[in-house]
Amino acid sequence: MLYCQQRQSRNLDRTRNLVAGRVRNSLLPHRKRWMSLIFLISLSLGEARDKIPFPYSRKTSLLLVTQILPNTMVKLCAKAWRYLAGLFPLTLQGTITLLFTSWALSEYGYGAMDLVVFALAICGLSILVCCLFCTVGFGIFMQRKIRREIANSDTSLNNIEVEAGYPNETGFSLPAVSFFPLVRLAWKIIYPDEIATLTRLDSENQLREEIIPSRRCLSERVVREFSVRDVLGLSQFSWRLEQAVSCKALPQVSAVKQLPILRSLTAEDGIPHNTGDPEGDRMEIRPYAPGDSVKNIMWKVYARNRQLNVRLPERSVFQSKRTLAYLLTSKHDEAAAAVARVALETGALGEDWAFGADGFESPVSDLSSALQAIAGSRSLDGGHDYGLDRFLGHAGNHGSAHCIVFAAAEKNPSLELLKNTISSYSGQFSLIMATDSLQEEQNPAWWKKYLLRRDSNAQPLSHSTRHALLHLLTEVGQQVESTLVVDRETGFSFDQYLRKV
Repeated sequence: MLYCQQRQSRNLDRTRNLVAGRVRNSLLPHRKRWMSLIFLISLSLGEARDKIPFPYSRKTSLLLVTQILPNTMVKLCAKAWRYLAGLFPLTLQGTITLLFTSWALSEYGYGAMDLVVFALAICGLSILVCCLFCTVGFGIFMQRKIRREIANSDTSLNNIEVEAGYPNETGFSLPAVSFFPLVRLAWKIIYPDEIATLTRLDSENQLREEIIPSRRCLSERVVREFSVRDVLGLSQFSWRLEQAVSCKALPQVSAVKQLPILRSLTAEDGIPHNTGDPEGDRMEIRPYAPGDSVKNIMWKVYARNRQLNVRLPERSVFQSKRTLAYLLTSKHDEAAAAVARVALETGALGEDWAFGADGFESPVSDLSSALQAIAGSRSLDGGHDYGLDRFLGHAGNHGSAHCIVFAAAEKNPSLELLKNTISSYSGQFSLIMATDSLQEEQNPAWWKKYLLRRDSNAQPLSHSTRHALLHLLTEVGQQVESTLVVDRETGFSFDQYLRKV
């Protein structure tokens, strides 16, 4: 009896730990999980926890209440605020104008019977009401018109395939409407994120959409936020529309044009071995035997000593008949994705290769699928898990395969997991680290930090100092066969001692 109770207690503890680990990585987005979260709060705060058997422990319940619930509530409040702000037709400037004119009209226009203030306040309120009606009326008209345009359009013709950092036309356009006075229409893409949206009026009186993505992305839908504003900025009418189109943005390669080091890593000479195939150099010399080709006879030697000898290719094996390449994702991995793209497009991985990335652990061997994996390796809804172990498992754990890993030139959790993978994998590894700017460590004056601040809408660059990068290369380079650092801004490559290659 005592043994059965102990066994049930161990099973219950194991279930609690398993559930706790899964709950830490989730935000309870569904309604059923919200109900379970409310039940956990009641269990953690009341006395029913000791009476009702439940697989969540008090520690896990407190974790849910103190960490997951506040984060979820903040996201819900931000979403509700954006929704309510879109419904409210007045901007901050319009709200201040309404309050100020109303106060001036009640205090001075009617209270002090000041006719000048009365006239100015009435004019201000009239302009505000006129702008408000024009904005709302034009917004409702354009909302229905745009929905009809999107519903009748062929989505297969509007697939977006662009490159980050350059202006690109998406094919989306709207007719310019000019019969509504004092208002203007504008829109921007909010999903995928980090895309600057521009509109251009062409000769056919059409508003053409141009985008400048700052980072790579891959999505099967595009969400646009349309807004109608008056020319005075007093009112606005905004709404969001989702369109089921494919959007793929590849990373910007900048000055990186070729990677000669990768070709030398994969195009290795064979090692002489008796079990190999006759694919090496013509180094083996032996007497002629019946059946040998006449082309292999050494005729100059026969002319000197009248002996027939043949020169044959020696038997050899290649260290790497297949190259595996993998992209590790992190916060500043755009340069690493660009270097991986250049390696694929220039054929630096050789003829027989397989590629994968975080979020796309299944190996692919064609260029289009590999570029799609690079674009989709940046998660839009949350970070991808470390997947190099699963990629090597799918590709086959062959000791002769050479794996090239692309990563950002910064210390991140993926590099710590990479060390464990290298120690457990029997093949060879090469690490290609990429950065956007390799510079010396500097301590600028305090006034430069505020006056020379980088634009927040600019592309997020990853800067690496030589001291920090040398320390990282010393730490990681001891476990890999070779390392290479690529600066995307200049296109230069450096070895493990930061000497230019």
